[in-house]
Amino acid sequence: MSGAKLKKSHYLIIAIVALAIGHFAYIFLSPYVFMGVAMKRLSNGWTMTNQFIQGPQTTMHSRQIVRPSPDMAYSVCVYDLRNSSIHIRAAPWDDYMSISVFAANGDNIYSVNDREAPNGVDFVLEGPTYATIAATDVETVYSPSMHGIILDRRLAPTKQRFELAKVARQNNICAPNTLK
Repeated sequence: MSGAKLKKSHYLIIAIVALAIGHFAYIFLSPYVFMGVAMKRLSNGWTMTNQFIQGPQTTMHSRQIVRPSPDMAYSVCVYDLRNSSIHIRAAPWDDYMSISVFAANGDNIYSVNDREAPNGVDFVLEGPTYATIAATDVETVYSPSMHGIILDRRLAPTKQRFELAKVARQNNICAPNTLK
């Protein structure tokens, strides 16, 4: 082979390897980047963690993260498990309701709805180190990451139902665990 052809083949191999590395980096890192942006937006720049924040009634302009359903009332809690496990409690609802926990990479690690928890939701969320596990009567959910999002969704298709959901969501808890 001539020197020019050898150099071209080396550049081609380097380009293919660089593209493969870039592709795999994008595939594995993008969920963390996207969730990081979502957590930062939803927690007001990380200043509001471990507390439920009630979203306003959805309109056609409501698109902070994704396009929300206009029939749902949303509350979010961006969790931070670095200092403590957190206690999650969501008041019962007389219609469809769900609580979902998402890890830092966007994986849904826990979900429960009104049929599974007709009296409301109550659990402790532990971090990946499991250092603060305590024996309680409350369910324990284990997060593979120190940060993530807890989403409370309640069916509230009318203004009146939204106001009722707002009152119910005021009793939600997302706070450092005191059940130890």
